[in-house]
Amino acid sequence: MLDATDTWRVLDEAELVCDASAVDAAVKRVAEEVTRKVGNSVPLVLSVMGGGVVFTGQLLPLLRFPLEFDYVHVTRYRGATTGGEIEWIVKPRTDVSGRTVLVIDDILDEGHTLAEIRAWLLENGARSVYTAVFADKDLKMAKPVTADFVGVTVPDSYVFGFGMDVHDAWRNLPAVYALKQ
Repeated sequence: MLDATDTWRVLDEAELVCDASAVDAAVKRVAEEVTRKVGNSVPLVLSVMGGGVVFTGQLLPLLRFPLEFDYVHVTRYRGATTGGEIEWIVKPRTDVSGRTVLVIDDILDEGHTLAEIRAWLLENGARSVYTAVFADKDLKMAKPVTADFVGVTVPDSYVFGFGMDVHDAWRNLPAVYALKQ
């Protein structure tokens, strides 16, 4: 974690990528797309902690169908700006076998974490797995998984805000910013 002065400096020097009104519009659009695709299945919705919590919290009230909720906690970053080994901290408590599962996360970066979660769900009997990410990072390379629902596409920079952190700070921002290169 950065000290308070450094944390404010990071935000002051960052580039706005997606303002709060664009964030809100993207969340509403994704809610409509999710409703059309899985709204008749009473899905199990899994939020990926901690980044997915903000997107999940904004999305769930817009989903006008019955669902069951649980969460997973899988990480590669641990407060750093580069990913490491995948670590499962919490697996779902809910039995996924035979279920339609919707995984909600903050960002599809290189795709390793989401691919791991998807594979685990299928190995444990999920009938179908859909993924919703608020942001899909434009890496200009193949990823091991694609998201079924995407809020916004962001540039190949380290982004933060709306659930995504920078050195464990700024998840609470209503907009998305990119670190100064």
